[in-house]
Amino acid sequence: MLEPGPMENPVTIEIRRGAELLQTIPVERDEITVGRSPECSVALDSKEISRRHALIRVDGSGFAVTDLSTNGLSLGGLRVDGTARGEYGQAVEIGPFSVKVREAGARSPEDRILAIRRRALRELIDNVDLSVLSRSAAQLRPRVEAALDRIVHTLGADDREAASLVSQLADEALGLGPLERLLADDTVSEIMVVDPANVYVERRGRLERTDLLFSSSESVRTIIERIVTPLGRRIDEASPMVDARLRDGSRVNAVIPPLAIRGPSITIRKFAKEPLSMGDLISFGTLDEDMAAFLQRAVRTRHNIVISGGTGSGKTTLLNVLASAIPESERIITIEDAAELRLQQPHVVTLETRPPNAEGRGAVTIRDLVRNSLRMRPDRIVVGECRGGEALDMLQAMNTGHDGSLTTTHANSPAEAVSRLETLCLMAGVDLPSRAIREQIAGAVDLIIQQTRGADGARRITSVTEVCGMEEDGTISLNEIFRQRSSKQGAGFIATGWLPSFEVAG
Repeated sequence: MLEPGPMENPVTIEIRRGAELLQTIPVERDEITVGRSPECSVALDSKEISRRHALIRVDGSGFAVTDLSTNGLSLGGLRVDGTARGEYGQAVEIGPFSVKVREAGARSPEDRILAIRRRALRELIDNVDLSVLSRSAAQLRPRVEAALDRIVHTLGADDREAASLVSQLADEALGLGPLERLLADDTVSEIMVVDPANVYVERRGRLERTDLLFSSSESVRTIIERIVTPLGRRIDEASPMVDARLRDGSRVNAVIPPLAIRGPSITIRKFAKEPLSMGDLISFGTLDEDMAAFLQRAVRTRHNIVISGGTGSGKTTLLNVLASAIPESERIITIEDAAELRLQQPHVVTLETRPPNAEGRGAVTIRDLVRNSLRMRPDRIVVGECRGGEALDMLQAMNTGHDGSLTTTHANSPAEAVSRLETLCLMAGVDLPSRAIREQIAGAVDLIIQQTRGADGARRITSVTEVCGMEEDGTISLNEIFRQRSSKQGAGFIATGWLPSFEVAG
């Protein structure tokens, strides 16, 4: 509740959460308190907000904000240490909220452009038939751009604004909106839509916020539908998460409300137009020539390999590069949730899971595909990621004549990868003692490759470890063959001196 008080130049407080405008409050006093307490002038309901979080003092030329909290705040993207001076329209970021002080009656340039975008899209849909999109998008674009140019000028955009708006809105109407430019940018490796007003990218391993935005949450939702519908997948309140892929093989994950609180969210893992080679990984510093030669020989000589690492550490990229060393004379079955691997061999069968339909039926899991692949006379089985009971089926395949299989799993070290595989096998629902499962792992897996993404964003192999069997006490013996040098030893990799018990000649 705002307390009344005199103010020479009336202002308004605008409160947003993400792209959503929550409230605009007229202010009639010079000092405004912001916090979780109902006694504050502006009360914000969030656990991230302190009871008295900030004090804003307004004068004729702007405002000063003082941090009263333990959680901190920022002004214009910079953290405030004590008190900082701001101009009207600058955002004070407090927890998940954005608070802006504006002169009464003033309208922000961002709001004006956003209003034009929304109205222009509505008028375009009302006046241009987009139903022929699926068969003639390229022919339709000139007509759409001409219509948009007329509409945005009518809505008050100047020539400079119109040029940008027409291109962006045409992308939104005919393609994937702001994502089109990011997908065409070869320097971008990952695209992250947090909400309609916040789009981030990863370049060279580092996150950057872009100036791109969507017209609305509905626009983001439409683009998600545009991606998943041709693949026979669905996303709705009953199934608010989906994995999919783009035509170029890029991996897509989307989450919508009620799970995504700030609005529909999209994450796209892009892949290079040309598949990376072992030479590329060497030039990136992922591994050195000795490690590369050893791993390629291990693949050719049909040793079973598990690639371990965290999210975004480059496991799938390394899996694709290693699988490229499989001889062309062999039959390869690849199994993934969303098909990402791009093997160049001629005899590759690509299998992809299928989610349940609207009635909850028809799902085909990775485990189903692994079992079925054994009936397809495979020479090699490549599973994009083991994260459930399919791990047991994979190990049994490795132990029953399907040598040279490859897969990945999430773990932070080779020892944790072994424990992770044991846990995944227990998820298969088969009543096996832990020792029996460890015997399966020790007999099936030959090598564990640990991959890590460093603080500088670079992906590197930190360890190549042999699985050497079981000890008498039931533990699995691991011996490191290569490892990354420590910070004291300098950059690069070293051989530990351990000679693997298997042959990798050739």
